[in-house]
Amino acid sequence: MNRAASETMAKSLLSLLTLREEDDNHFIGSATPDDHRVGTGRVFGGQVVAQSLLAAETTAPHDRAPGSFHCRFLRPGNVEKPVHYRVARDLDGRSFTHRRVVADQGDQPILTCSVMFHAPESAIAHQPPMPAVPSPDEARTILEQERDGNGPHANQARRFLSASRPLEFMPIDIAQWDATEGRDEPVRGWIRFGTDLPDDPRIHRAVLGYVSDMTLLRSADVRHGLSWFRKEVVQASLDHMIWFHDDFRADQWMYYETESPWAGHGRALTRGQLFAPDGRLIASTTQEGLERLLK
Repeated sequence: MNRAASETMAKSLLSLLTLREEDDNHFIGSATPDDHRVGTGRVFGGQVVAQSLLAAETTAPHDRAPGSFHCRFLRPGNVEKPVHYRVARDLDGRSFTHRRVVADQGDQPILTCSVMFHAPESAIAHQPPMPAVPSPDEARTILEQERDGNGPHANQARRFLSASRPLEFMPIDIAQWDATEGRDEPVRGWIRFGTDLPDDPRIHRAVLGYVSDMTLLRSADVRHGLSWFRKEVVQASLDHMIWFHDDFRADQWMYYETESPWAGHGRALTRGQLFAPDGRLIASTTQEGLERLLK
């Protein structure tokens, strides 16, 4: 991986996620530059998730972090156009704040979402244990060994290790990204932003929102040995949810595990968990997406 190129892309992504404030309830995200386009002409869903969350957070009290984010994708966003985010301030209560956001392009809504904020309280606490998996350094060593050897997934390992991305992703099992037979197992990997981020927790949550859309539908493909890399399926996010559980930094490694418990009728249901390196569960996600076969 070209570290300098990845850091440049990460800084460019951070600039892209930054919104221009038109008024107290109206924010604008710029058109998507070439280096952050996914090749379909559509705006990446994680980008609109991140910007919607930032728009809502800008209007909420700073001492209240989002507890949940629920959105529905209505239309594909056009990478050539800016996105407008209009916020409705539904509630400012003693403990909870609620915001609704409509993202639109040319008077056509492309996404609607609701965000619930909650003032921290002392109460019961529990979480599942973090799965026992190789550390990011161990996962990198495994990938490098596959790349440098004669294994069946050497080309895929080479692609992961050589690509310059704004987010560094280290898969736990490279075979999942090259498989042609179904595997009933979660998609697992470490992920972090490609450069240092400001201390503002709102920026870290926006980056997590961007990250959260990256491997969910992949977990449905793994169940059937399919890949959009090989142009076997066409996918699109339909709705997306994030529950924020604890503090974290998105420029430090986060472990993301996703799975798909159900698929049918052209749709797939997926869910995921993000853990901090110390084992704390920092967020949970779910997504339903469109899944159409091309072969």
